[in-house]
Amino acid sequence: MTALTPLHGQVALVAGATRGAGRGIARALGEAGATVYCTGRSVRGNPSPYRRPETIEETAELITTAGGAAIAVRVDHTVEEEVEALVQRIDRERGRLDVLVHSAGTVVPQPLSQLTAAAIDRQLSVNVRAPMLLTRDCADMLRAAAAANGRALVVNVSSIVARAPHRLPGRPGRAP
Repeated sequence: MTALTPLHGQVALVAGATRGAGRGIARALGEAGATVYCTGRSVRGNPSPYRRPETIEETAELITTAGGAAIAVRVDHTVEEEVEALVQRIDRERGRLDVLVHSAGTVVPQPLSQLTAAAIDRQLSVNVRAPMLLTRDCADMLRAAAAANGRALVVNVSSIVARAPHRLPGRPGRAP
């Protein structure tokens, strides 16, 4: 990427870059010149519990093949120590963070009346707690980017799946 790309020299972190919107956002940030840390739980040799083939390494390869810079990092964003280690790594390797994207999410495709407390806890952990922990841990780098560049960006992504879980891949009425 060259200095002519709008995000040249900037660093982005996309939580949930394995597939879907997160993958698309990571690719777009890479095409715009940012160095993109692609994070998620699905890696080669340790596939998705949803039986999906995508991995964070593939997302990073899509970005680098297109001429961008990307780093795949396996992180379970519900595990505080893994999040802290990720943020420390970015700070050590790049010394900055300009864009933070929360795209990791989960849904249990059941009616509310059938949800267990464990399923509710899992959804809250992934969809609410994890983005808050990550933003907290990235706050110093984001503030520094805002002070140096006049801007930093935090993006929270949601999905239609929250309104239509029956449309999840592999669910009845949806192609695998």
